[in-house]
Amino acid sequence: MMNRRNNILATTSQSGMTLVELLVALAIGSFLMIGAVQVYNQSRQAFVINESIARVQETAQFAMDTLEADLRMASNWGMHSRGPAIEGRSLVGDANPLALPAPVGCGANWALDLNRPVEGDNNAYALPCGPQGAAQANSDTITARRATVAPVALQGGRLQIQSTRIQGQLFADGVIPVGFTAADSETHDLLINSYYVAASSDLIPGVPTLRRKTLVSGVGGPAIADQEVAPGVENIQLQLGVDVDEDNTVDRYVNPGDGIMDPLDATFIPGIRVLTARIWLVVRGVTPEIGIQDNVNYQPGDMNLGTFNDQFRRMQVSKTILLRNSRS
Repeated sequence: MMNRRNNILATTSQSGMTLVELLVALAIGSFLMIGAVQVYNQSRQAFVINESIARVQETAQFAMDTLEADLRMASNWGMHSRGPAIEGRSLVGDANPLALPAPVGCGANWALDLNRPVEGDNNAYALPCGPQGAAQANSDTITARRATVAPVALQGGRLQIQSTRIQGQLFADGVIPVGFTAADSETHDLLINSYYVAASSDLIPGVPTLRRKTLVSGVGGPAIADQEVAPGVENIQLQLGVDVDEDNTVDRYVNPGDGIMDPLDATFIPGIRVLTARIWLVVRGVTPEIGIQDNVNYQPGDMNLGTFNDQFRRMQVSKTILLRNSRS
């Protein structure tokens, strides 16, 4: 009898959660879960934004570094930096005097005009060799001419320069020109790159991209290849810092194609030299970002692109590059 009573008392003394307590616990748990989800979503959004910014910055840095490498070393012809001292060059009234095989498409002057180490077209694509697809409107074209920094092996079918301290000669047959020896001269490849912006990338269709026409070796002689450099570059602008009074300082900045640098133009200034190149790049992301607000008025160089607000992230960068071989 006593045991039965104890069992009854033990049973009645046990109790669980009431309905109110259960509802309170569920509410607290729900708030904690909602907070955790919000923190995750915010962290995820911050990661995506930072990743997008990093990608645009990376594209801008890569494109600028590629351009800088060519521009900084423009007018380097191996053992000296005097374009008029290279026999076989193409100048006004002196076109291809050695009957060198020029690459087909862009004309002889494109590869052989070593007296113009840096030139371009202002807000247009005007090279005789057409762009890959359509060229981006209102974007400059930049051409840089130079030789490889390090000596190279002789190679037939490629334009090369045999260079001494005071002179040089272009050739393309893989044989050191007469008058030069391996003991007192070096062989360097001629490098010609023309950079432009194409409206659509081969790698990511619909995305503008930086491309270049580049001099390469071909089966029948020198050839031109069209290479994709950096998808996402939307506009490129160039201005040249020129010395007009031969004091080795920049007197003014002009757009490419300015008459003061053209011997056939009435405004031509004899003795003018290009000392620096100022580059602007406008780079955009390759995918849209919902909700992004971009009210920046993009004004690279002499071009006013206005605002976009098309849900693509953009960045404008600029740099002034010293042409180290231009000073006397």
